[in-house]
Amino acid sequence: MCVLIIVGNRIEVRKLRGSAVGMPEINTDNLDEKQVQLLAEMCILIDENDQKTGADSKKNCHLNSNIDKGLLHRAFSVFLFNSEDKLLLQQRSDAKITFPGCYTNTCCSHPLHTSSELEELEAIGVRRAASRRLEAELGIPMDQVPPEEMTYLTRIHYKAQSDGVWGEHEIDYILFMQKDIEVNPDPNEIKTHCYVTKEELKEMLKKAKNNELLITPWFSLIAETFLFQWWDNLQNLKQFMDHDKIHRM
Repeated sequence: MCVLIIVGNRIEVRKLRGSAVGMPEINTDNLDEKQVQLLAEMCILIDENDQKTGADSKKNCHLNSNIDKGLLHRAFSVFLFNSEDKLLLQQRSDAKITFPGCYTNTCCSHPLHTSSELEELEAIGVRRAASRRLEAELGIPMDQVPPEEMTYLTRIHYKAQSDGVWGEHEIDYILFMQKDIEVNPDPNEIKTHCYVTKEELKEMLKKAKNNELLITPWFSLIAETFLFQWWDNLQNLKQFMDHDKIHRM
């Protein structure tokens, strides 16, 4: 059994019962203190069929050394549109450990290994987590983004390296919502935010290909494959709901 120990700005994983062998220490001195604290959160480990296999820290789930061994966790991506059919984007803060400064969809995060967010019926646990993180990142009051108003479309499975140490390996639940909401972002999470039209997003994707701006890999994958068809049918999303297939990307 291992325990997660925070020592100053360092996180160490140590084995109990006198074992001298543990996971290597990762020096986090150069990382944001608040983001380092969040690395202790417990994510939901899954297999490639999205079946729960256990729990591990956010830190361990995002180390490339573990991802290379197959460690996989559950995640979600929210796409929130206003009444003008514009999509709310965020630019991740420079404090973020993975993909800092990248533009991405409205909110991307993880359900935690807690009883309320582990509940799987109609992905209610994931939708609860999305409501929680929309408030934490964007300052949207949770009563404005209740789980029951989110549409769970499908899941994607992807893997991407952020740098030599950190990366992502997730089965990502795609959640859609259309509503006018209040936004008051946490600057530790979000650098900027904006609403975009389809044409404006297509221009951003072109700029990303020319290395003129940065976009997260999961958002780029979704935008290049599914997003615009879904966007064209915001009032008729049921035709795209597929809770059986996991799209491998």
